[in-house]
Amino acid sequence: MLRRTAALLDAALAGRRLVRAELRWPTMPTADLTGCTVLHTRPYGKHLLTRFDDGRTLHSHLRMDGVWRVVPTGSPRAAARSPRVRALLADEHSTALGIQLGMLDLVLTRQEHRLVAHLGPDILDDSFETGGLAEAQERWRARRRAPVCDVLLDQRVVAGIGTIYLAESLFAERVHPWTPADEVDAARVLRTARTLMQRSVLRGPGPSKAHGREGLPCPRCGATIQRGTARRPPEERPVFWCPVCQAPGGPSDREGRFSRPV
Repeated sequence: MLRRTAALLDAALAGRRLVRAELRWPTMPTADLTGCTVLHTRPYGKHLLTRFDDGRTLHSHLRMDGVWRVVPTGSPRAAARSPRVRALLADEHSTALGIQLGMLDLVLTRQEHRLVAHLGPDILDDSFETGGLAEAQERWRARRRAPVCDVLLDQRVVAGIGTIYLAESLFAERVHPWTPADEVDAARVLRTARTLMQRSVLRGPGPSKAHGREGLPCPRCGATIQRGTARRPPEERPVFWCPVCQAPGGPSDREGRFSRPV
């Protein structure tokens, strides 16, 4: 969850001056952030924007395998000898390691909007209910007959939903993943995804109802959870669903879906 990663980086580095900074990226062989003070890290969808007091922003994207880890400065891991480390930001106490990052850019903060301008509204942003949801619905309508699983993963429609909350939100709403998008209540599904993701930010990830449970019994009806594929190569992603609770054109018993044991 990107917001938890942003909070981790803020807790370690926000307001502190960097004593060591390395960007091990082919397009930035001479970039240096040593001596800069970290202002904060802002998440946007699946992107992280770490801002500095000199007017620059470090943009990182984890993709499938990336992660930021924080270790004590001076510890063996802080030496960062592994070739998997793509970025290192350290103050006197904490060292943040960007491991297997999928994307890294250093831009002027006033130009950072160009990096996320193509994205839909951030589903976890405070403004989502007051403006982002309407924009996301408009973008959703443009996808019309595309499968709802593909639309939920399309960051140009709404930013932030990945394979976990694709599966979990459709399971909660009893929606077949390959239902055409224009046959699905977009606002309802997006609000469900937002609620589940907010809970994860506050409490940490809970047990999955569908995601990753291929071959296991559905916690609601006992049928065997199946696995399929969303999107086309090379961007395909796994989708987990219940063939009974989420049968095509099946019932949509949504009342009490978050309060009733399943």
